[in-house]
Amino acid sequence: MRYSRFGLSRGILNRHFIHGCESEGLSTCCSIQEQSPGDQRNLTMRIANTATAFPEYYFTQREVVDALKNHWDKGAECANILERLHFRTGVEGRYYCRPLLEYQQLDTWGKMNDVWIEVAEQLGERAIDCVLKTAGFGRDRIGALYFVSVTGVSSPSIDARLVNKMKLNPNLKRNPIFGLGCVAGAAGLARAADYVRAFPDQLAVLLSVELCSLTWQRGDTNPAALIASGLFGDGAVADLVAGADVNLTGPKNASLTGPRVVASTQVFYPDTQDVMGWKVSEKGFQVVLSPEVPNVVLKNLGKNVDEFLATRRLTRADIGSWIMHTGGPKVLEATAEALGLTNGELDVSWQALKRVGNLSSGSVLVVLDEVMKNRRPAPGTKSILAAMGPGFCAEMSLLEW
Repeated sequence: MRYSRFGLSRGILNRHFIHGCESEGLSTCCSIQEQSPGDQRNLTMRIANTATAFPEYYFTQREVVDALKNHWDKGAECANILERLHFRTGVEGRYYCRPLLEYQQLDTWGKMNDVWIEVAEQLGERAIDCVLKTAGFGRDRIGALYFVSVTGVSSPSIDARLVNKMKLNPNLKRNPIFGLGCVAGAAGLARAADYVRAFPDQLAVLLSVELCSLTWQRGDTNPAALIASGLFGDGAVADLVAGADVNLTGPKNASLTGPRVVASTQVFYPDTQDVMGWKVSEKGFQVVLSPEVPNVVLKNLGKNVDEFLATRRLTRADIGSWIMHTGGPKVLEATAEALGLTNGELDVSWQALKRVGNLSSGSVLVVLDEVMKNRRPAPGTKSILAAMGPGFCAEMSLLEW
């Protein structure tokens, strides 16, 4: 394994390899997808396992700022702004798919996208193998594969490339999803649960791969671009979702069985398409990140959660665990205020942000991975897993441990 050329110690690096195989307003349109409380059939969709895979390079925020100031277009001119913005993101370090100085050579969208395809395949294979192996399943057990990413494009898509590379079942159902951005992890998890609800004897894998560093625009000195360069990181997460008829009581996977997916919902906010997303040009993806994002969260999230819980005859007081997209400091603060959370309920999200930055679609899944492995609630505890993203929209699921 190679380490940061900027002198990051092995101790700091190893502290972050803890979850993957490396360590063994607005009007709303609401669609509720759920089992009726009165339904007598036990349609149990369960998150059986989670795994992460990160690139080999990890850089502290200090190292990133110094590299940008010294080697980036207009870096010296923006030095003071970079210092101020980067150290307000709540991020201490992030993984990158290339050494920092090598990004200078990626001067076209084509070059950046070629790296995205290469690394997405590598991380995707590692994450899928890890989530299967640690749960005691082989590659042939995957019935459906959901792939989410917003940081690169490929046709055939990455999931198709992985079918070839990993010799996966040629009859599995592939579902590549592009454009949902930060909400895609939560949405993909819900869609995977929908699948195994229809096919209860099958397993579905959700794979998120985001290589946000490959979307940097060297000549873009807009505040949104500078904030993004200090906030977003690279990584992959895989979740294994099992239907009701899948045997999860074997000796290898009994302790890995996670929460039941009780219900999910998506809420769309009409006419908010300019709040977040990409402006696509010949240079690639230019980030659109409105300062209104925290206000949209604050205005809508509490109401949306309350309406969703009411469909299950529940209230916020019934929720014992909150698995929330990391966003950034202002988004997390707005989330806490919107939901009335004042006792450290979002600590796992804050710590994930600090440790690996914002991984777009993977962020909420990294939080879930930490909860699954190290902070598992008591049996019977109910959780809300939620994220928001381009559209603008929100996706949330009700889980029961």
